[in-house]
Amino acid sequence: MKLVFATHNTNKFKEVKLLIPEPIELVSLEMIGCHDEIRETGKTLEENAQLKADFVTKNYGYPCFSDDTGLLVEALNGAPGVYTARYGGQQKDANDNMDKLLSELDQVLNRNAHFKTVIALNINEETHFFKGIVNGQITYKKQGNKGFGYDPIFIPDGYEKTFAELPLSVKNKISHRGLAIQKLITFLSAL
Repeated sequence: MKLVFATHNTNKFKEVKLLIPEPIELVSLEMIGCHDEIRETGKTLEENAQLKADFVTKNYGYPCFSDDTGLLVEALNGAPGVYTARYGGQQKDANDNMDKLLSELDQVLNRNAHFKTVIALNINEETHFFKGIVNGQITYKKQGNKGFGYDPIFIPDGYEKTFAELPLSVKNKISHRGLAIQKLITFLSAL
């Protein structure tokens, strides 16, 4: 089965491709000729995930899934939340995002946060949702050079290293996206 993962983020695509078993052929937006920037105008992670999946299904006709992920920081009343990717500006720069967050948490002792990923899957003319959540702490400075996004400033509960310091094999088992993808795979395996 050919399944489109609606993302232009090459790091995210590579991370997810490692998790998807055969006989599913995971293809990127570029592989189907989609170079459009699909706007995330939803007010929730669920809405944004569905907007992207619907765009691909409607315009290209493929079964498709998309994800939207938010980092929700307790001391910031759940921010950056749905604005996680563009928290530091519309350029969606990971360092700008992390710098803004660390600045806002300067002198704040409560570092509790969680990542939440929502996947919207369009298949057989139906939409299905899968969620993954990982709790953790925001660090005081960037640590590690693996991963992407906020990985250098997030330590998952039960670990002493950030996502950017952990091997990808460990991150994929415990991360918000990894957990949501496992639910997606279980669902697809039953089709």
